[in-house]
Amino acid sequence: MSLDVYLTEANRIPEEPEARIFIREAGMTKQITRAEWDQRYPNQEPVTFSGSSSVGNVYERNITHNLNQMAEAAGIYNHLWRPDEIGITNAEQLIAPLRDGLEKLRSDPSRFSKFNPENGWGSYDGLIDFVADYLAACEAHPGAAVSVSR
Repeated sequence: MSLDVYLTEANRIPEEPEARIFIREAGMTKQITRAEWDQRYPNQEPVTFSGSSSVGNVYERNITHNLNQMAEAAGIYNHLWRPDEIGITNAEQLIAPLRDGLEKLRSDPSRFSKFNPENGWGSYDGLIDFVADYLAACEAHPGAAVSVSR
C-alpha cells in the first residue's frame, strides 16, 4: 500500500502527453528517463505511459505506508498522511511543517534509520527525498489544493 499526494491548481492547463517511464523502487513509484532505463535494463523495451496527468495536478507522488512510523517520529505523519484531518487545504500550510520535519530527519539519521522497514520496502533516504521533493513542490505552488489517497 502507498500514500499518494497531490497538489492541484484549478486553472492549470494540462501539458501535452509525453511518453514517460515509471518504475517501482524502494517503496515508491518514480519516473526515470529513457537513458536511465537503458542503463538499468539494456536490450529491454520499457512500458511507457503517454497520458497526461490529471487535470489541474501540478504535483503528484507516492511513498510506501511502511514509512509512517518514521514520519510520525519526525512530527509530520498527519501533514503527509492526514492533512484533511488537521485542516490542511493548501500547499502553503504544509511548508513550515515539512521544513521542520525535514530538518529533524536530517539532524539525526541514526535515530530515524531505526524505523527502516525490515522488508526493505522504503527507507530513511527515501523519506528524506520524498519530503524534500514535496516541500519544493509546495514552495513552487503555495496556492495549490492538497489532497491525498491512502
